[in-house]
Amino acid sequence: MRIEIDDKSGFCFGVVRAISEAEKALAGGSTVYSLGDIVHNRIEVQRLERLGLRTITHADMPQLAGSRLFIRAHGEPPTTYARAKELGIALIDATCPVVARLQDRVVKAHEQMRPVNGQVVILGKRGHAEVVGLTGQVQAPTIVIESGEDLRLLDFTRPVYFLSQTTQSIALFEALGAEMRRRAANPDDVRIDDTICRQVSNREQHLAEFARRFDVIVFVCGRKSSNGKVLFEVCRRANPRTCNIEEAAEIDPAWFEGAASVGICGATSTPRWLMHEVAQRIAELGKG
Repeated sequence: MRIEIDDKSGFCFGVVRAISEAEKALAGGSTVYSLGDIVHNRIEVQRLERLGLRTITHADMPQLAGSRLFIRAHGEPPTTYARAKELGIALIDATCPVVARLQDRVVKAHEQMRPVNGQVVILGKRGHAEVVGLTGQVQAPTIVIESGEDLRLLDFTRPVYFLSQTTQSIALFEALGAEMRRRAANPDDVRIDDTICRQVSNREQHLAEFARRFDVIVFVCGRKSSNGKVLFEVCRRANPRTCNIEEAAEIDPAWFEGAASVGICGATSTPRWLMHEVAQRIAELGKG
């Protein structure tokens, strides 16, 4: 079989930066604590844990006085920084610059909506680390929507400021924005601010084209990756013979029956070394 790894898949800039910062911090051999999984990929997290990274939750922070705490690319709300300072915890802040700019825009959106009794709305996954950080930028409520069904949460007699989590689908964002304007008492009162990261979103068209070139696609991503779910669906729509795995051990030889070519791709949280492991495993099956 011909096996090819997509040259544009793998860590985005923000994740590359975060992993690099973590590796630097761990180089001395001392323990570094990460507030949540540094990346939504279990296999990469395990690799960093072997270097001394320990994943903790906000509830563990009181026990970390004098320690170093890593803020991952997804970012955190201001309350986390204040709590760390109060507890004497040294922060290593690896918030993605794209996310940091979006956090500032959320604050400004609330400033603009406050005088006109407007609503700030974010397209994103509820409970996702980035979304928690965004909604925590201000005390005023921010409405999080995941689909068209959630538009019922909005009051269309009031102004709306619509933004998005950086890794959401452009098509979904545009469709929801258009529907908001259609429903609004005054369409001009709906401000649409596209905050989707283009390094991530531009992969959709590329992956669709990539997926169509092969008999079988193996999409590699962590179970927790929101971006992975979106990009897997892009591949599956383009090629129904798309399989989703987290690691090479999950590969089923039956997937490749009658296949002459296999394409391997992944999410922005998928390390390239892992895709190479998958390619090697498929090659071994082909020889067998």
